[in-house]
Amino acid sequence: MKLNRIGYYIKEGLTGLVKHGFMSFASVFIIVACLLIMGSFSLLALNVNAIIKDFEDENVVLAFIDEDIPEQQARALESQILSVPNVASAEFISREEAYESFISKSEEKYADLDASVLRHRFAVYLDDVALTAQTQQDLRNIPGVAEITANLSIARGIVTVRNVVSAVSMVLVVILLIISFFIMSNTIKLATVDRREEIGIMKVVGATNAFIRWPFVLEGFILGIAGALIAFVALWALYTFIAGEIVKNYTSTLFSIIPFSSVQIPILVIFLVIGFAVGVLGSSFAIKNYLKV
Repeated sequence: MKLNRIGYYIKEGLTGLVKHGFMSFASVFIIVACLLIMGSFSLLALNVNAIIKDFEDENVVLAFIDEDIPEQQARALESQILSVPNVASAEFISREEAYESFISKSEEKYADLDASVLRHRFAVYLDDVALTAQTQQDLRNIPGVAEITANLSIARGIVTVRNVVSAVSMVLVVILLIISFFIMSNTIKLATVDRREEIGIMKVVGATNAFIRWPFVLEGFILGIAGALIAFVALWALYTFIAGEIVKNYTSTLFSIIPFSSVQIPILVIFLVIGFAVGVLGSSFAIKNYLKV
């Protein structure tokens, strides 16, 4: 591609942006709105998944050791417990430690109990709570493990919420992406209506489709990237404000907010890719019919 042609494409693309200022503004506004909604839902899904992950980490499976097994032998079972699939970590709790924890949380009437009435145990943390039932059975098969307690109802609830949030977020993002593409395409198509005669004349004098298309593609590219950058800044400001209000008003909350800095690079890249795709592909489809002369 010759440099003089590149200069012509850039000049025509920028001219189109200025000449059709309202339509350019409408295109950028639509891209910003769609990306802002997509980004908001994505950040909400990330925070919900983080909260669910915290609940998963707190969903402990207790493996009680046979009461006839001495402490040293009970501690030696840790390696077998850790070898069970889906076990992330295990913490040994002696009957004395369990007794002190029980007394500190219970009424004084239990203070006369002896630690010997309790059993040594392991607090077992899992990689995936969806496999709690199977892991529970695997732990029960270890010689020396007398009983396993796990709250399967909570585990199933966590898995259900996680799956629903992921599915809904994915569907919403895909729908909004499709909507933004078609709206962008139609918006640019409207911007080309008053230029159809110009395009027709260029076709008659022998201009190639590529020569006619490139200024529109460049125009769509600029609109898409501009919309992506504006949407990123708007999402950053909105999320930072909301997160700050939550932290300020709910300092005792049981969950933490994901900082925007930890996801800003992936979001920026995704926004730029979507803006590029929507702008370039949208403008290409918008002008396609006018090239059939």
